[in-house]
Amino acid sequence: MNRQRHLPSRKSCLTPGERFVGAVFFTFYLLLLPLAAGPAFSHAEELLGRRISGELRSVVYYYSVFAVTVLIFRRFLVKTSRRFTENPSMALKTAAIGLAAMYGLNLLFSRPAPANLNDAAISRHAGGAPLSTLLIVVFLAPFVEEVLFRGLVFGGLKDRSRLRAYLASCLLFALLHVWQYAVAQRDVSCFLRMPQYMIPGLVLAWAYEHSGTLWAAIGVHAAANALSYLTLLAGSH
Repeated sequence: MNRQRHLPSRKSCLTPGERFVGAVFFTFYLLLLPLAAGPAFSHAEELLGRRISGELRSVVYYYSVFAVTVLIFRRFLVKTSRRFTENPSMALKTAAIGLAAMYGLNLLFSRPAPANLNDAAISRHAGGAPLSTLLIVVFLAPFVEEVLFRGLVFGGLKDRSRLRAYLASCLLFALLHVWQYAVAQRDVSCFLRMPQYMIPGLVLAWAYEHSGTLWAAIGVHAAANALSYLTLLAGSH
């Protein structure tokens, strides 16, 4: 009985409402928002009569997505936070193992690796607004992506099929990071870079499942992004 009490629950924390509204928002976030953001900001510039910088666009974009994510998944976030407080050592150990595994697996399977499209975009923004870029890369983006890809997609599927949950969350996570560049550059070869994100997606899903709290996955994601960001800054000087 005592041992069972310390094991993370395998049941999803999502309510039916969060699943439905979250699925609608997830589809919009994955497929429509990246295309709609540019025209929306251009229209805002016309209304305001002034140019909105790329750095400010990124901050507004991610703060807006962050706010909507919290609003939709507030009950889920309370539940997963409670699970963290019930066994924080488990979450921290899982995060540490996950971070080490992410880098270890990347070294084994991702060499030689093609240039990372997202790193190039981050480098451009970091030059003009390093602090706001750091906030986006280390907190806002990991939080939103983990809630959607691990909390919603993985958590919503794992009760029916763990294999489908892992495959769907990893594939969609990888797709998010490459399809916009494929469309913008009209280059389908961008999709060949999806394996770069499959390993992180696998580790992050494992961290969530193993710890029982999404904060372990958010921690791994944030730490990995922070290390990558610092490496980019060091390389630019």
